[in-house]
Amino acid sequence: MDLTIVDLSRLQFAMTALYHFLFVPLTLGLSILVAIMETVYVMTGRPIWRQMTKFWGTLFGINFVLGVATGLTMEFQFGMNWSYYSHYVGDIFGAPLAIEGLMAFFLEATFVGLFFFGWGRLSKVAHLTVAWLVALGSNFSALWILIANGWMQHPVGATFDPISMRMEMTSFFDVLFNPVAQAKFVHTTSAGYVTASAFVLGVSAWYLLRGRHVELARRSIAVASAFGLAASLSVVLLGDESGYDVSQNQKMKMAAIEAMWETEKAPASFTLLGLPDQSAHETKWAVHIPWVMGLIGTRSLNTQIPGIEQLVAENEDRIKDGLIAYDALMQIRAKVKTDAAKGNFAIPADLKKQFEDHSADLGYAFLLKKYTDDPLKATPEQIKMAANDTVPPVFPLFWAFRFMVALGISLIALMAYFFWQSSFRGLRFPRPALRLAVWMIPAPWLAAELGWVVAEVGRQPWTVDGILPTALSVSHLSATDLAITLVGFVALYSVLFIIEMGLMLKYIRKGPHEDVAETDAWMDRHEKRLTGGVLTPAE
Repeated sequence: MDLTIVDLSRLQFAMTALYHFLFVPLTLGLSILVAIMETVYVMTGRPIWRQMTKFWGTLFGINFVLGVATGLTMEFQFGMNWSYYSHYVGDIFGAPLAIEGLMAFFLEATFVGLFFFGWGRLSKVAHLTVAWLVALGSNFSALWILIANGWMQHPVGATFDPISMRMEMTSFFDVLFNPVAQAKFVHTTSAGYVTASAFVLGVSAWYLLRGRHVELARRSIAVASAFGLAASLSVVLLGDESGYDVSQNQKMKMAAIEAMWETEKAPASFTLLGLPDQSAHETKWAVHIPWVMGLIGTRSLNTQIPGIEQLVAENEDRIKDGLIAYDALMQIRAKVKTDAAKGNFAIPADLKKQFEDHSADLGYAFLLKKYTDDPLKATPEQIKMAANDTVPPVFPLFWAFRFMVALGISLIALMAYFFWQSSFRGLRFPRPALRLAVWMIPAPWLAAELGWVVAEVGRQPWTVDGILPTALSVSHLSATDLAITLVGFVALYSVLFIIEMGLMLKYIRKGPHEDVAETDAWMDRHEKRLTGGVLTPAE
């Protein structure tokens, strides 16, 4: 196999995915925040909340359009760059993607038009319903896409058919309620809510620093900080659940994230800092926190977390076991070809049993395709090399995870501070805190991108964990074709990103209409007069 094709295909999909995910989390979170703001407007009738809904809704719309434009090309790449993957697991992977398009995307795309053009044409309650349907559609899209991705991380509800040479679904229920997929969904959507909260908080802080749109900014901070604090805390809790699922279903990924070369006595320690050296199988200048990794990874004090070296040895045994299944598969294929003319496809019972008893490790035998066309002729040295290939890149995983966690903790602190100031300090915000909120706008995006690096790089060398190696999933394309399209995608997506940033900055600088804030301030004064409140000199 041509590893250049594999690397270029991976790089192209990685670049388009990372670009696309610049827009997804803001769409997920803003859709909910906008619906919350409109709910307050319908309940109170105060014009400022209507203006807030329209202003933040405009920014949501810009981001939504760019998210759709960058997301569609990713689905086409499955057929163009990953054709064997699509053939091999299309019966399972294609189902949630099709449902996403039919159920979620059409719902979202239909009602987003009604949201923008329904002002003054729909009743308040009808328009509010539309806003919540847009939010529901956005989050449903994430659900089905993450079900598909979760199946790649932990394939359940499917089995390999030696006749068709494809994976076939055996239980849609198992695919739908895959624990890895469910954990990924709630963790990813919560991260999107934090992203939108940080965005609204930062833009509102920028307004306050310049003394513009003060009424809108103060209320937006109150909503964003409360929503963002709840979301950021849930990210931690749901991230812990996701980490537990990884320790149960993707042990090599867990060991690589922790740079745990050798199996430690339970409970394992957590490596806070260090410099992993994959060639030497050691972590230099490591700082350990006793017991923490054991508690997080196993939720017990007496369960071991296997280290990389132990897992490599186990995978070497799985490769050998997979060769038994591969041998049976080749005999089945030969018999199918021989019996094709007779119309008889009966598989001998002993051969069928041999395959079924060892089919769980068939994917490990496929790892040998990197070194030999016929895995049955692989040498012991090639089997060892294939086993070592099951270790993902440790250094980037180790540090991506720690930077992600550090950013998450800082966002919790930010949201907690502004929630306290909003709830208990009369919406008074010191200027240094406002400046920090502006500078922190990119933090949740960076954390989200690092999270995807951990999830996807940690799955290597598999496209579907334990079943289909990445190196076997690509299409038969030339390196030139891939290089040209890679450059084209990067150039196009960069232009789209520049356009999106330009539009967002334009509408942020423009801001909402001033007269609504003034009307709402008048309503505040009027309510004080009616209730006997004391007006300030400024009022």
